Amino acid sequence: MEIFRCLAYKLLLSLMFILVVSAIDPYSEALLGLKSELVDDDHSLSDWLVPPGKNAPGEVSACSWSGITCNSNKTIVIGLDLSMKNLSGVMTGKQLGVFTKLVDLNLSFNSFSGQLPVEIFNLSNLNVLDISRNNFSGHFPGGISGLKNLVVFDAFSNSFSGPLPVEVPQLDSLKVLNFAGSYFNGPIPPEYGSFKSLEFLHLGGNFLSGNIPPELGKLKTVTHMEIGYNTYQGSIPWQLGNMSELQYLDIAGANLSGPIPEQLSNLTKLQSLFLFRNQLTGLIPREFSRIMALTNLDLSDNQISGPIPESFVELKNLRLLSLMYNEMNSTVPEGIAELPSLETLLIWNNFFSGSLPRSLGRNSKIKWVDVSTNNFIGSIPPDICSGGMLYKLILFSNNFSGSLSPSLSNCSSLVRLRLEDNSFSGEVPLKFSHLSDITYVDLSRNNLTGGIPTDISQAAKLQYFNISNNPELGGMIPAETWSLPPLQNFSASSCSISGNLPPFQSCKSISVIELSMNNLSGIVPKSVSNCQAIERMDLANNNLSGHIPEELANLPALSVLDLSHNSFNGPIPVKFGSSSSLLLLNVSFNDISGSIPSENSFRLMGSTAFVGNPQLCGAPLRPCSGSDTILGSKGTRKLRWVLVLCAGVVILIVALILGIIYFQRGFKGRWKMVSFNGIPRFTAKDVLKSLGSTESAEAVQAPSASVCKAVLPTGITVLVKKIEWEAKRIGVMSEFITTLGNSRHKNLIRLLGFCYNKHLAYLLYDYLPNGNLAEKIRMKMDWATKYKIIVGIAKGLCFLHHDCYPAIPHGDLKSSNIVFDENMEPHLAEFGFKYLVQLNKGLYPATSKKETGEFNNAIKEELYTDVYNFGEIILEILTNGKLTNAGASIHNKPKEVLLKDIYNENEVDCKTSLQEEIKLVIDVAFICTRSRASDRPSIEDALKFLSGLKPQDNNRT
Repeated sequence: MEIFRCLAYKLLLSLMFILVVSAIDPYSEALLGLKSELVDDDHSLSDWLVPPGKNAPGEVSACSWSGITCNSNKTIVIGLDLSMKNLSGVMTGKQLGVFTKLVDLNLSFNSFSGQLPVEIFNLSNLNVLDISRNNFSGHFPGGISGLKNLVVFDAFSNSFSGPLPVEVPQLDSLKVLNFAGSYFNGPIPPEYGSFKSLEFLHLGGNFLSGNIPPELGKLKTVTHMEIGYNTYQGSIPWQLGNMSELQYLDIAGANLSGPIPEQLSNLTKLQSLFLFRNQLTGLIPREFSRIMALTNLDLSDNQISGPIPESFVELKNLRLLSLMYNEMNSTVPEGIAELPSLETLLIWNNFFSGSLPRSLGRNSKIKWVDVSTNNFIGSIPPDICSGGMLYKLILFSNNFSGSLSPSLSNCSSLVRLRLEDNSFSGEVPLKFSHLSDITYVDLSRNNLTGGIPTDISQAAKLQYFNISNNPELGGMIPAETWSLPPLQNFSASSCSISGNLPPFQSCKSISVIELSMNNLSGIVPKSVSNCQAIERMDLANNNLSGHIPEELANLPALSVLDLSHNSFNGPIPVKFGSSSSLLLLNVSFNDISGSIPSENSFRLMGSTAFVGNPQLCGAPLRPCSGSDTILGSKGTRKLRWVLVLCAGVVILIVALILGIIYFQRGFKGRWKMVSFNGIPRFTAKDVLKSLGSTESAEAVQAPSASVCKAVLPTGITVLVKKIEWEAKRIGVMSEFITTLGNSRHKNLIRLLGFCYNKHLAYLLYDYLPNGNLAEKIRMKMDWATKYKIIVGIAKGLCFLHHDCYPAIPHGDLKSSNIVFDENMEPHLAEFGFKYLVQLNKGLYPATSKKETGEFNNAIKEELYTDVYNFGEIILEILTNGKLTNAGASIHNKPKEVLLKDIYNENEVDCKTSLQEEIKLVIDVAFICTRSRASDRPSIEDALKFLSGLKPQDNNRT
């Protein structure tokens, strides 16, 4: 009896379980199973619960859940939309079998990973499948041909690898196919030319290679095709000219060569043609004038030659014409100015000559003109701003002449005006009171006169103003100049400006003031203390006088202050000694007296920063003594001569004694020690003892590695680098090592000295115990830290390239050669060492020419390589080490894909300002890693980009 009761109880429990399970419909049960597989940090699927109430017979509980679409009587699930729910995890696909009537499946904008479930391909009724912006990986699975009704398939921005699936063209109803932004490799299958209904094809930003199949020309229904940002071989197939419905064609950044096929002119419905960043050659086909619908034409960054076809006058719908970075020549056709829709004309960095079309701007609402770095002559077209929409006018580095057009004053839409490095003359006609949006003005290196416009203070948004090197400009600095709230850079060197410096009543944003080589007089106002953001002030070669204001020593960011060649008197303010930011204080050739502050930073500046002041003493000049009080104030000239003569006699006697000792020892002391500023005068014996060596000249045992640590007699730890050299190279190599030792910047590791004999040299560097970038690259760092590191590297490199004479290429810029001090400030290590090795091998690349600032080809290539490596380091930092040596590959992925990955890596969501900062830095990486060395910016320009003084795109504007 008891057994029957037990069986009955178990049967009842089973029946109850069956009833509970049967209360959940198969769709809801499958969806709950799917939910259990996923990671839902935002609880986006929190409403996926079976309600306690009873549904009508046959109704699906899930029809009320978010993302679920059912038919009208709520009995069948026909749509599943999980897009933008911040979901992640691996989908097994085992729950999908029940969704036989599913029409729309959207998984986009999540973080799904792993293989794409093949079970999706059993959903034969699907019309739309969107898996874009996820991280599905591995080879694309077979079986997609089962989706016979599929119209839209979007797989943009995933991590698929291997070949493109050849089954896809079997989908007769497919209209949209997007495989962009993954890692597909190999060639485009020729079968991709057999789609029956396809209208949109996007394969860009993969690792595709081989020739573009001419079979694509059979796609008679495609209106939009993007297949660029890959690495193809060969040229553009002429058969693409048969794609009669094509409206948009993008094959940019694809390594294509050869000429542009004239058959593309058969694409009479084409509105946008993007072939930039390839290696295309030859002329632009004049037959392109037949593409009457053409709106955007970008052929920039190629090797195209010849003129702009005269026939382009027929392109009445053309809005964008970008031909920059080519080898084009001749004059710009007058007909270009007649194009009624033209908004953007970018033809910079070519060999164009002649005048710009006189009527440019008269017949269109042109917005952006950049013709810089050509050979243009003549004047600015008088009506260039008559459309009232011109916001960028970039004409620098040409041979323009004549007066500036007065119409520029009425160009209220102007934001950026760059006219530097031309031969413009006459007065500056700008009325800043009318230029309410202007942010950037560069008029430097011209022949302008008439002074700086007095109403400059009314340019409420002006950030950058440079009018330097206009020798006859004259005038005075307008009184309210410093009051501009956003002004960051004010440069007016070599302009014959006279008068006094205006009071610095409000200058909170100014970081750079350059006024050297003028006729300024009077004192530096004490109100300079208001300029708390200033980093560089250059007042050299003027007639300024009075004491150096102590207020300058209190500026927290001031790193370079040049007061040389003036008439300053009195002492150097003692407070400069406690400045943590000051790198250079140049007071040479004034009437400064007293002693130089004793802090180490002043010794590192070198004697050239203090010479020409007879009454100044202290390191790095002559030591101060009791008699210096006499000599520095009212001492007689006779006494000075007596002391100089005595000093000379002493030096002579010491030299004779040392010479005798040297010869008596028979050259036994063959080790020599050269110390630079910042290290005590140790002997070679001290250093060798620290290295565990002996004093023997012939049998010194080198450290076991080429780099090691050593502790000097005072307890200072240094990094020692060994180099072997030949006796005949000692002279030239030691001279270059001395140059390296005198190259001091806060973002360079200090070379303290070197110890050598005729076989070996030991270079002694500061030892920074905080590791290098390669060790820290995968550590989590906030954006401010990353930005500080990137800018610090740029500043150190900029010092080597632009502030050292001759310029010093780093030669081996990589993350392991960037070391950190205790404040996580980056310092470049190993700089110049590659050059040193070349010297030892007898290779003598010519140094820079001080007179012209030019470099020979060997040095140029090294400088360009430094810039390229800098771009790669930026990418390494931004991706926490995931992109290493990626300079070439980033140009093969759409920028929006790269941006998305980097935003995610830096945990940036919708913080617009932060996204803009990151985008600006990525743009710098893009232009620094251009394939052609001559297309890369100087590191000085790259640093200006990073400082926000350049625009946030990858064009020079």
